[in-house]
Amino acid sequence: MLLLGVIAAVFGAMVLGEIYGGPPTEPLRPPAAPRPGPTPAPPFESTIVVDVPTGSSPGTGTAFSVSSGGVWLTARHVVEGCARAAIVVGAGQGVAAEVRFDPRGETAVLITQGGAPALPMAPRQSIQRGMIAFHAGFPLGRPGEVATRLLRRQTLVLRGRRTRREQVLAWEETGDAEASPRDLAGLSGAPTLDGGGQVIGVTIAQSRHHRWIYTTTPGALRAALARAHVEPATGARAAPMTTDSYPRIAARLRRDLRIVPVVCLSS
Repeated sequence: MLLLGVIAAVFGAMVLGEIYGGPPTEPLRPPAAPRPGPTPAPPFESTIVVDVPTGSSPGTGTAFSVSSGGVWLTARHVVEGCARAAIVVGAGQGVAAEVRFDPRGETAVLITQGGAPALPMAPRQSIQRGMIAFHAGFPLGRPGEVATRLLRRQTLVLRGRRTRREQVLAWEETGDAEASPRDLAGLSGAPTLDGGGQVIGVTIAQSRHHRWIYTTTPGALRAALARAHVEPATGARAAPMTTDSYPRIAARLRRDLRIVPVVCLSS
């Protein structure tokens, strides 16, 4: 069941944004018809696979692997209010996930039996205004990705079950506006990847009016993992990304289940 978006406002600038929520298929191309009954992808055993909704929009967001042992990271609002959550591993098939919310930030950790290779975390580094980043996930019910340029730090006000303020990074979408979906519902929870293919943040909100994307800061990401007692995979293999290569690399990360859709189950 697709979660309804939550209104986000930029504190000070009073810019309205929108929290993502949506699910799975192929990068900025019409989705292919789902194949019936695929075998659960290893390393997930059939005994832990559950049925998940199928159709044009079965998901609520995106998650990515931070430990091959079955630890994933997503945006808090993606799974907030779910009776049960699952990551999608095939058409109509998912793996049930235990949800652990970050008590101080906008992320949530998902725990599953079995996992996928972790995305590497960027080492401590300075974030430079104007740097390029990439966000890969499941916008508008199909696999997709977008490149952005860093604008500035911002305070985001998130209104949902409770009002929260979060220090974030504001990024501007790059490239042709017609080639990039204006509504990125479903990309929430996607990793923010630097040019080295390393994670520097979690995608949490969008301002469609400005074509801006908001993410957690690298410091907030490291702090959230530390509070969850997750050791970041700094030595994991990364594929350098450019504005030419990132769609191909993003597709590979999704195919390898390192980036997955997240769904809420009704029971």
